Amino acid sequence: MVLHRGDPISGIILLQCLEKGEQTGLFERISDYTGGYTLASCGPKESSAPHEMAEYIARRRRSDPDLWLIELDIADAERLAAESLC
Repeated sequence: MVLHRGDPISGIILLQCLEKGEQTGLFERISDYTGGYTLASCGPKESSAPHEMAEYIARRRRSDPDLWLIELDIADAERLAAESLC
């Protein structure tokens, strides 16, 4: 689900991964400096309180309103994202 739409050309992509509603990670698509992309873990650890993740995302959106925030609530979301976004 797209939680926040960013700039279609230059917007950073943040991927919020969940499995059955439980946070499994937050990842950012970054350049691998070879013309491709990779996913890098960012934000608070999965074991952090839920409000810490929400606060981190809110800070990122305030500092970069062009970013995209995409939520995937599926098994092994990071693998699917890596295959799709990188």
